[in-house]
Amino acid sequence: MLDIHLPLMLFVLVLFLILLVLLNNMLFQPLVKFMDDRDASIAKDLEAAKGLSGNSDELNAQAEENINNAKAEAAAIRQKAIDEEKASAAGKVEAKQKELNRKYENFIEKLASDKEDLRNSLMSQMPLFKESLKAKFSKL
Repeated sequence: MLDIHLPLMLFVLVLFLILLVLLNNMLFQPLVKFMDDRDASIAKDLEAAKGLSGNSDELNAQAEENINNAKAEAAAIRQKAIDEEKASAAGKVEAKQKELNRKYENFIEKLASDKEDLRNSLMSQMPLFKESLKAKFSKL
């Protein structure tokens, strides 16, 4: 039936050990080295990403601060412009009111002088009116 051949078994054992050593040197050690290098690279990249995210938080905070400063500065500039325009408008309104008051006073003076002229004119023509009234009453 089956015969066990000792030399053949030894040859297979030696061949197995040689194959094991060759596979270890050519396949397993480079594969293990590659996986270790990959793990180290991943760990290094994670540390770099954590550093960048920390730096990103600082940059976000700095950007937020710059935006807030710009908003405050814009509000101050806008308020200054509004105040200047209010002052300018108030000056224009005051000047217009003075001009209108001056025109009103001139109008009142002219009206008073016209009233006086009209009164004088009527007073000078009063005798004519009296004569004309007398003439009309006498006709009745």
